[in-house]
Amino acid sequence: MEGSNAHKKSSSSSASGISFSSVIRSLLPTRRRLRLDPRSKLYFPYEPGKQVQSAIKIKNTSKSHVAFKFQTTAPKSCFMRPPGAILTPGESIIATVFKFVEPPENNEKPIDRKKKVKFKIMSLKVKGMMDYVPELFDEQKDQVTVEQILQVVFLDVARPSPALEKLKHRLAEAEAAVETRKKPLEDTGPNIVGDGLVIDEWKERRERYLARQQVDGQDSV
Repeated sequence: MEGSNAHKKSSSSSASGISFSSVIRSLLPTRRRLRLDPRSKLYFPYEPGKQVQSAIKIKNTSKSHVAFKFQTTAPKSCFMRPPGAILTPGESIIATVFKFVEPPENNEKPIDRKKKVKFKIMSLKVKGMMDYVPELFDEQKDQVTVEQILQVVFLDVARPSPALEKLKHRLAEAEAAVETRKKPLEDTGPNIVGDGLVIDEWKERRERYLARQQVDGQDSV
């Protein structure tokens, strides 16, 4: 009888301990795996009726390999290149974000439109280098961290500003990195999208991205 009571008390204590530790973990601040620049905003030149670009530098600040993934509330008008990848410890990448800027409706102001579109960057610790697939985030949902929700900010192209200059410089860096990655492939002779066909490439990859989103189910930011 005493043994049975002791066992019940032990089980109760263990359950309480597990529950308490879970609560403590939930209250602790989430440890970030990535450093973003810009940290919380995506800057786009405001050119209604055109496809514009933004860029963000993503660095793995952890000691492990980390996968990251973009999501957006506007997948029909936005595309990320790359939409996700795996970074080694200390590795950084400049991701380019393409967005079609719709003309304002009635008396709508750019500041009203920017609030409607957001981007989310998520991270996941992975075991070593592997091929990136979006399904990684579905298979390990409990381990996924939301690194940041990015808000859209439009820049007036007619008014020079430090933010606009930084964006131009960052986009140039991103384009140079893309060209560098293409060079080894050009030597081996595979089919590569030619110069000036970025929009066609964007459309094709956006369709594939939307197809994956429909299968995975869109997560609301």
